[in-house]
Amino acid sequence: MDLNFTPEDRRFREEAREWLNQNVPRTRRPHGSWEMYDYDRSWQKTQFDAGWAGVSWPKEYGGMGLDLTRQLIWYEEYARAFAPDNHLCFVGLNHAGPTIIARGDEWQKKTYLQKILSGETIWCQGFSEPNAGSDLGSLKTKAVIDGDELVITGTKIWTSHGHLADMQELLVRTDSSAPKHKGISWVIFDMKTAGLELRPIDIMTAPNHPHFVQCFYDEARVPLANVVGGVNNGWNVAMSTLGFERGTAQIKDQIRYAFLVEEMIERAHKRFGNAHLSHDEIGSRLAHLRANMAAARAMTYMVVSRAEAGLQGSESSLMRAMVGDLQQQARRLALEIIGPDALENPEDDDWVYFYLRSYSTTIAAGTSQIQRNIIGERVLGLPR
Repeated sequence: MDLNFTPEDRRFREEAREWLNQNVPRTRRPHGSWEMYDYDRSWQKTQFDAGWAGVSWPKEYGGMGLDLTRQLIWYEEYARAFAPDNHLCFVGLNHAGPTIIARGDEWQKKTYLQKILSGETIWCQGFSEPNAGSDLGSLKTKAVIDGDELVITGTKIWTSHGHLADMQELLVRTDSSAPKHKGISWVIFDMKTAGLELRPIDIMTAPNHPHFVQCFYDEARVPLANVVGGVNNGWNVAMSTLGFERGTAQIKDQIRYAFLVEEMIERAHKRFGNAHLSHDEIGSRLAHLRANMAAARAMTYMVVSRAEAGLQGSESSLMRAMVGDLQQQARRLALEIIGPDALENPEDDDWVYFYLRSYSTTIAAGTSQIQRNIIGERVLGLPR
């Protein structure tokens, strides 16, 4: 691994740190519905207007056009400043946008990319189905070509913030006679399209605000021009999307959690006292968690360094699997540090909220079992 920060990198870090310290919102981020929608879009626009959105995105589409090392530096400073996780923009910034940059045509890039960076449009994901989650290739939502349009019928489930989204990255089956990983297309879908019905799904973190919806498509029509990467080539395009989700999109989480552990240590000192914590099980677990976070940081640097050298492969699944497990460990321990007060589940306590959210970290973006299969087959070379 060779990842050295140049004087220019260090100047970039200082500039990023100064801007973030002066501009990060100090109000608590809402966790539900339209208040969250306004908050996330406003924070994204603030970054865009100041030229800090899309560190690695091409300049011609509103980004900064910088390399992965600068993206890593930005994420480190973003976490250090305790900047809000504008989760509503996640799919657009980390899935759809990078996929369109890598696989879209010029019209698609000019039409959609800048609106993602500025926070003008919110995206959601339409991949999983009731019988096609981890086995994504079994999806059955079909799209029939009718002239210059696709006519879509079927259903998608576990669509985060689908009721708040403007656009959707959607996988559909355009050739039912092809093998299951063939005959799929990656489509840009406008959530205002006629023939779409959304039904909310309640979850424990947001009893008063829907997070997931199930999408039902009843002969919804989409222009063929919205297919990214070519008709029937969607599986290959989707692997690009999932690569971004499991790779660079995880860097910010890893760095954020490293800072969280330090906050947990400080809070534990206040509750238990220095002497007691030095000989306590919680103190021991905090020490192990800090060491594991250091290992995750080293893995992050390795993945970035290899990517910069053009050696990027399936190592992103290593980081995805490790970070997902560590998130759950950290959040579980955080609740033990809070103690019995956590049972009250106060709405203004983000530690409780994110503990409940942590159950999804080994399911979303490919289950921990799927990640381990990828690691075994593609990194270690084990038989299927």
